[in-house]
Amino acid sequence: MKIVKEILKSKDGRVFSIAPDATVLSAIEFMAEKNIGSLLVMEGDKLVGIFTERDYARKVILAGKSSVKTVVKDIMTQQVLVVQPETTIEECMALMINNSVRYLPVIEDSRVIGVISMGNVVNTIISEQHFVIKNLEQYIMQG
Repeated sequence: MKIVKEILKSKDGRVFSIAPDATVLSAIEFMAEKNIGSLLVMEGDKLVGIFTERDYARKVILAGKSSVKTVVKDIMTQQVLVVQPETTIEECMALMINNSVRYLPVIEDSRVIGVISMGNVVNTIISEQHFVIKNLEQYIMQG
């Protein structure tokens, strides 16, 4: 059973964030530039929220708000679910499914050390299942 720390090892270690007072337009432009679906909202080293494409679609576009005039803190998700490096991938999957979230910041010693996505979790689970299946097939063929 893999843990979050193992997913983070395979990532480049960069954590993308934005200030709460930044405009939504600047956040969306930054996300497009980095080809990512979320940004952590940080005040210094403190995690104060998360801004996602879903927030943009539902709270700006569908609400008829201006991307230029609206600031991130007005539409970000403030109740951020977080995990720790020792959290299992299965626990992450359950947390994501039960709370309808796609991104989980990883916190260690009160610091953000990374973010994992639903894609990271699913790919890890699929990889583990392929490994188990391969070993079972070899066992059966030897038997």
